[in-house]
Amino acid sequence: MAEASPRVRVALLGAGIVGSQVARLLYAGRDDLAQRVGAPLIISGIATMDPDDERLAGLPRELLTTDAASLIPDADIVVELIGGIEPARTFVLQALAAGKAVVTANKALLAECGPEIYEAADTNGVDLYFEAAVGGAIPLIRPVREGLAGDRVVRILGIVNGTTNYVLDRMATAHLGYEIALKEAQELGFAEADPTADVEGYDAAAKIAILASLAFHMRVRLDDVYREGITEITPHDVAAAAESGHVIKLLGIAERSEDGVTVRVHPTLVPLQHPLATVGGAFNAVFIEAEAAGQLMFYGLGAGGVPTASAVLGDIVSIARHRVLGGAGPRESNYVSLPLLPIGASRTRFQIRLEVDDRPGVLAKVAAILGAHRVSIESVRQPPSGGAEGSAQLVISTHEAVESDLRETVEEIRACEVVRAVLSVLRIEGE
Repeated sequence: MAEASPRVRVALLGAGIVGSQVARLLYAGRDDLAQRVGAPLIISGIATMDPDDERLAGLPRELLTTDAASLIPDADIVVELIGGIEPARTFVLQALAAGKAVVTANKALLAECGPEIYEAADTNGVDLYFEAAVGGAIPLIRPVREGLAGDRVVRILGIVNGTTNYVLDRMATAHLGYEIALKEAQELGFAEADPTADVEGYDAAAKIAILASLAFHMRVRLDDVYREGITEITPHDVAAAAESGHVIKLLGIAERSEDGVTVRVHPTLVPLQHPLATVGGAFNAVFIEAEAAGQLMFYGLGAGGVPTASAVLGDIVSIARHRVLGGAGPRESNYVSLPLLPIGASRTRFQIRLEVDDRPGVLAKVAAILGAHRVSIESVRQPPSGGAEGSAQLVISTHEAVESDLRETVEEIRACEVVRAVLSVLRIEGE
């Protein structure tokens, strides 16, 4: 008689929006998944703060516990869906130390403690998968981590936060103010009651840190990422962007140059002809430029319980196959000695909107300041002024300039006697 295939036991730590969907899909599809894996794939336990949560209705009651740590010893795969740093970090490290494979969707944990966790996985020779940590259902981590491992990634531009993309999209298409668009996002479930992590760019910064680490084979932490949110974006900014042939997106950007790597998150003017400009609603998209592969774009739902659960299940199945058939997942990259550069070292184009005195010689004075700081003008527009009497607006687009030079330029322009206000300064990417 042939020996029965071993069971693969999966412990789920966390049963919130994503965790409950993973539990349901794993339990309902256990027969089909067993065929794909080559062995029974069973839930050994589900850690939840509320065993009476209606999202867990229909699952065997005996699987539920409030003691997450107790599930680790008997599991083959530990799935961390708690979120945040602690106790998630402690549980993940305990699981890895015990030789358990780990799946996590926790971008904050990986951005903050990634090196420690990667090293623990390598030391103990176990799989660590995190496809759902960036981009929800979008297959993104594997292509960057494995598919492009032999290429040289030069640049990543990513819309990696659905909340901010929805808000900015509604401001552009429905001409809503920021607060109204945000409230709408909250009512539809695209934004949390406290949207700070999204609208201030923290969520996007964590995700671009992970992508930069994988793409450039280096360790990038959350604190290494320059960050600006979208709370200062006004309908006037959105209208001015449209007039110049752009749309405003919150982008995570990672770039490699001869001098090093810059990683940043900020509102960005994207040309209407660029593929990222058409990404609407709460969708995510990541645009990658590599030397051999050229331009690649990954697009799809970046959040939500079921889409994210799909990515988690993919990781579980991959690890389970390794358990049954042999083999192992990818390990942390060997590092290259690329320095992380400050935001002031980055180079990009800019659009500066000014309110100035409406009299001769103003543009010449502003242009002289730009020239003195090595910032070259690409174009100037003077839209109909909506400001005070005797004022005019100037919209200046620059050629590529060093960020630190541009900042010095703006400060001097702000102090110029013919300039009434610097209305906005936005970076331009994708041209």
